[in-house]
Amino acid sequence: MSSESLQQLILESLDKNGSINDTRSLVLPGQLELATSHDSQITILGALNSLLSRDMIKYDSHEVFSYILSPEGAQIAKEGSHEARVWAALPAKGQGAPMSPAQLKEKVGDATAKVGQGNAFKQKWIAKEGDGLVKAVDSIKDVTQLDLQEIASNGDLKSGEKVLADLRKRKLVVQRKGQWFTVHKGVNFSTSIAKPETDLTAEMLASGIWKTSTFKKYNFEAEGIPPAGGALHPLLKVREEIRNIFLEMGFAEMPTSSFVESAFWCFDALFVPQQHPARDLQDTFYISDPVKSLPPESSYYRRVSAVHEHGGYGSTGYRAPWSHEESSKLLLRTHTTASSTHMLYKLAARCRGEEVEGDEKEFTHGAKSTTAHGEPSTDDGFRPAKLFSIDRVFRNETMDATHLAEFHQVEGVVADRGLTLADLIGFMRVFFNKMGIEKVRFKPAYNPYTEPSLEIFAFHPMLNKWVEVGNSGMFRPEMLEPMGFPKDVRVHGWGLSLERPTMIRYGINNIRTLLGHKVSIEGIENSAAVMF
Repeated sequence: MSSESLQQLILESLDKNGSINDTRSLVLPGQLELATSHDSQITILGALNSLLSRDMIKYDSHEVFSYILSPEGAQIAKEGSHEARVWAALPAKGQGAPMSPAQLKEKVGDATAKVGQGNAFKQKWIAKEGDGLVKAVDSIKDVTQLDLQEIASNGDLKSGEKVLADLRKRKLVVQRKGQWFTVHKGVNFSTSIAKPETDLTAEMLASGIWKTSTFKKYNFEAEGIPPAGGALHPLLKVREEIRNIFLEMGFAEMPTSSFVESAFWCFDALFVPQQHPARDLQDTFYISDPVKSLPPESSYYRRVSAVHEHGGYGSTGYRAPWSHEESSKLLLRTHTTASSTHMLYKLAARCRGEEVEGDEKEFTHGAKSTTAHGEPSTDDGFRPAKLFSIDRVFRNETMDATHLAEFHQVEGVVADRGLTLADLIGFMRVFFNKMGIEKVRFKPAYNPYTEPSLEIFAFHPMLNKWVEVGNSGMFRPEMLEPMGFPKDVRVHGWGLSLERPTMIRYGINNIRTLLGHKVSIEGIENSAAVMF
């Protein structure tokens, strides 16, 4: 049955009779019986709405309630009630040995025996004889089965609401809400169901057919399809939460917009040797055009190259030839510590006797620092600072479930006089506690630009094991003193990736489903807000 044939039937019935008083009186195309079923009325409703949208008809809805059998009710309608089956299984009184309850269960089943015995006793259909059961009457009338058969046939019961209420209570029938309709002619009534045009096309204008065409009425009050709004990626949600933790702890955010850095700022200024394997092409993305960076400030450059090649500031250096070509290479930064190094160099400007301008003036704390014993230090221009950044870095990695060539690094830096390793561990514990990570361990490690260095491990309750969550350390004098910092100034640094806590928070085990072309847009839109 097509929708068009049903619409045509409705329009012809209206044209003939003026109205349709009850759509249950219709016989649908291809059917032999009246459309009294729920499914038939749903089909008619679809045709009515289509005609109503063109103002060809108008209709009123009427509710009707009917009943259908539950699975248990259907079984009783077919096989008889539990009590009737119990009665049928027992021997007549005086015509055989009484049946024990155990034998009855075996014959009719536990459920039927349990329910049926009580109802059969209540209706005095069965009786006890010794330790067994027998029939108490010669014949019975299974009213429950007859009522359910009537409901299955008519959807209702003549016996009344009381019996229906009892059957609903026993979960043998289910009430179903239905509807039927009265239909009248609309302002645009016609027996033709030709659909009006929805668009004015160039072909219609060229041929002139638009002059005789009927167009669908435009609904200016329709809300239309809601536009797809933007949604924050899970990484951005976790980033904002971590950012708020830093701000709450009194940190200032560093500018980190320089994705392209020179090897000098990414490695040399951090006292990473020019022969370090991390500087190989297999680990770092180098820029082919332009090949070289602009030179850094000359006196600082000389101090850095000297401490690498010959030592100084209490260090013997690396005793390896210094390469200007290696230092001037351009690359995609491998860590945001390159930006931290820029900022630390600017913070040391006052200590070098230079005027403090721009960002570094904003990020230094106004009060003078004190010595390790709490006494005011001499004013050599140094001011304490607490800085952080969260931004992208790039590594020439082999991509797998936990590695991409691009990821986000979260970094914090604290500069003050007389800081110790205990202070660093204290910072770490407070920071990770605010992230909801209470169980934290530290393991000695090696970094070229920090000494001592610590790897940070946290207990993962879902994995039930300790996992590495970050790295930390105290920047070496070979890095800080060439910048111009006083000898008693210490700088803490620690970092972690943004992707790992995000994957843990959202239960993601493959980073390629967090970032990249495999990411589910619907998953991003429905991802829950994060709160540590």
